[in-house]
Amino acid sequence: MVDRLQKSPDAKEPKARLSVGFILARRFTLCAFANFVDVLRLAADEGDRSRPILCKWTVLSDDGHPVQSSCGVSVQPQERFGDPKKFDYIVVVGGLMDEIPSANAQHNSFLRKAAAANVPLVGVCTGAFILHQAGLMNGYRCCVSWFHHADFLEQFDGLKPVSDQIFVVDRDRLTCSGGASSAHLAAFLVERHVGKAQATKSLHIMMFDEAEIAETPQPGIPLDLHTNDPMVKKALLLMQQNMDTPYTVAELAQRMGINKRQLERRFQAALQTSPMAACTMIRLEHARFLVQQSDRSIASIAAESGFCDASHLSRAFRKRFGETPLALRLKDLAEGQGKASLAGKMASGSLHSERA
Repeated sequence: MVDRLQKSPDAKEPKARLSVGFILARRFTLCAFANFVDVLRLAADEGDRSRPILCKWTVLSDDGHPVQSSCGVSVQPQERFGDPKKFDYIVVVGGLMDEIPSANAQHNSFLRKAAAANVPLVGVCTGAFILHQAGLMNGYRCCVSWFHHADFLEQFDGLKPVSDQIFVVDRDRLTCSGGASSAHLAAFLVERHVGKAQATKSLHIMMFDEAEIAETPQPGIPLDLHTNDPMVKKALLLMQQNMDTPYTVAELAQRMGINKRQLERRFQAALQTSPMAACTMIRLEHARFLVQQSDRSIASIAAESGFCDASHLSRAFRKRFGETPLALRLKDLAEGQGKASLAGKMASGSLHSERA
């Protein structure tokens, strides 16, 4: 149980239970930063008053100049680098891959200072790349977006990135894939230091149904398509990145710099299937993820997954999964209502009386 607000001995204001310092990389991802900091903001005060009481957050930099995000919006740092021990966590928010090789030397120096002081480090989005480049991820597991998995393997030897879950907590290194996962990692920290009620409140206000655990899978390439062939891996990533307008096999081969027949042979040798069948599998797995994790219409899901219409998706979906998208959604809904009813009976004690 979390104690009530603690008063610091020489101050009237309550003492913050969670203090976070942010380092924003050049052309950082604004969404990832905003999601993380908004969970802290909403958990820090009663209602939606935004006072930094239970949580405090500070944007740090080496020179005090505004930092431009990848979308062009700039954020003004509040403090220059100082003593990292004043924070419970230092969070690095990464951005565009092109910026990683020119990482700020002062950032790296401050991060190493924080690590030496045993301050836990958090990598958000490509922040994991920055931490690794600073030599601070050796021996640690780290979370990387499925979108950047191949880039990570290309640039950083000796590290095994995790791209099949939304965040990873490995001792004093915490990493997440960015986007919505930033909010869930922030909620994990809020629950750990402030309380579950505050974490839940933040996520509900931000329109998240509930907190996701670290092991929640990223929407990614189906495990059935696992391969060590770099050419096939690259082709699979291109398929996933263009699901709404799928490439033909000829177009994909052209992008890969090989001919159509060569690509088909590589897929057959690596996966015992064709590029077209693999592409269809990826699109159907993505469609199933959206059917089960969102309330979007089947037509909308079909369009995002690269199918002509809802009927086209339903036919392919039934062939692969044995039921239509609508049938799966209704089944999941019925199971969810059954679990909720069971939980309610257990809480009220009526289940025992029914069995008796």
